Amino acid sequence: MFERFTDRSRTVVRHAVDEARAEGRRPVGTEHLLLGVLADGDNLAVRVLAQAGIRAEDLRAAVARHTAGGVDGLGEADAAALREIGIDLAAIVARIEETFGPDALREAVPPPRRRWGRRRLADGRFSPRAKKVLELSLREALRLRHRHIGTEHILLGLLHEGNGLAALVLTEAGADLDDLRRRVEAALRTAA
Repeated sequence: MFERFTDRSRTVVRHAVDEARAEGRRPVGTEHLLLGVLADGDNLAVRVLAQAGIRAEDLRAAVARHTAGGVDGLGEADAAALREIGIDLAAIVARIEETFGPDALREAVPPPRRRWGRRRLADGRFSPRAKKVLELSLREALRLRHRHIGTEHILLGLLHEGNGLAALVLTEAGADLDDLRRRVEAALRTAA
């Protein structure tokens, strides 16, 4: 499927894989794809977001806020929900680390494998939602009768999926997902 991706959109996917690895989280999620789109501040998707009044820095901060701390991807909102039902996540983590050592709950990240020959584009694992976003980006390109998949198609895939952390962060930033979709499509018509 990646043969239809432009160089920029391949870079988005590589950046998403790198973001997930840097976090110590193996599956690439929708938030990592959004961060990958934001990494290149000059692509069509980022320009459309900026025209809609959505700042890339705010989105990055919101993703960091949602994914910060916690165990196995549990952020502050999840910890607060657990506290509501009487579970003190911090106390549980402290007890486990006391018994098994610091970072006992952190997923081990295997060292990168040396590969001979051509490097694969996406050698990381993708969450089911992220896989769906990539599939939807292809469908969006086909629907628009485009032969390539660009960063704008990845953004359309994120908007179409609509339920991942990327969509949550966008709506928290004040974006109307349907309005963003219309803006992307209008920008594509203007660029053509």
